[in-house]
Amino acid sequence: MAHADEGNRPPGLIASLGLVTRNALGLLLSRLELAALELSEVRNHLLQLVLVFALAIAVGSLALIYATVTIVWLAWTVIGWVILPIITGVFLLIAVALVLYARGLIRGGKLTMPATMAELKSDRDMLL
Repeated sequence: MAHADEGNRPPGLIASLGLVTRNALGLLLSRLELAALELSEVRNHLLQLVLVFALAIAVGSLALIYATVTIVWLAWTVIGWVILPIITGVFLLIAVALVLYARGLIRGGKLTMPATMAELKSDRDMLL
């Protein structure tokens, strides 16, 4: 008769701790999987960014060389050497614009993990 009552009792302290531990490990694994997924997305965005910059540098350099030679050749007969500082100033403006554009891409959040960070903050708040 004592065996019938034992089946209706709630689990003991050790069993409850085992369930809590198993759930905590499951939560940890879930968070690690989310972090791994977001890291792969960040890696893909970073590779795309590097590829775009490399192509932009290669094609932009060729276009810039041809355009510069053409402008200098056409303007040399009219204004002479003054064309050289003008071209330099234009190049400086383009360089500043490109740096600002790159900073905008980086600040756009493509290299962050918002879902993982939100879940980790939620977990921390829940535990504290």
